[in-house]
Amino acid sequence: MSKTGKDNPFIPVRIAVLTVSDSRSLAEDKSGQTLVDRIEGAGHQVADRRILPDERAEIADQLRAWCADKEIDVIISTGGTGLTGRDVSVEAHRDVYEKEIEAFSTVFTIVSMKKIGTSAVQSRATGGVAQGTYLFALPGSPGACKDAWDEILVHQLDYRHLPCNFVEIFPRLEEKLRRK
Repeated sequence: MSKTGKDNPFIPVRIAVLTVSDSRSLAEDKSGQTLVDRIEGAGHQVADRRILPDERAEIADQLRAWCADKEIDVIISTGGTGLTGRDVSVEAHRDVYEKEIEAFSTVFTIVSMKKIGTSAVQSRATGGVAQGTYLFALPGSPGACKDAWDEILVHQLDYRHLPCNFVEIFPRLEEKLRRK
């Protein structure tokens, strides 16, 4: 069960938001705005925000660029996680991952099942790590973004969350680079 460690300080995280869509503009981007509002509401910083078309190479290039940017700790994309031919966000994320966080997909499905029942099987939400950066690909609906943030990410991106969280292991994500 989730709980908060009163002795741990809050550590703001720098998060980039990517909306994957062939048709949305920034003004029409409800899912991206949902994430921005929740990120800032939790006390974190939106480090960058972009909209890209459903093009695997472009998405992967942007993810790699953000992973290389030491001013970005986490990347959250929304859109392109479905089953149609243009849905390529998951493939682009996996092109970049060094390690996949398999349980993120499982937990997201459990959360989604409570809201949308068996329709949750149509989502391919995913999470991973690359270059010391966390990456998460969420579905393109505001509801899915709310669910992922409110039920999973707000807790895991809070250093005060017990018994463990993603923030506390930031320093160890690139241990392999220090081993020789």
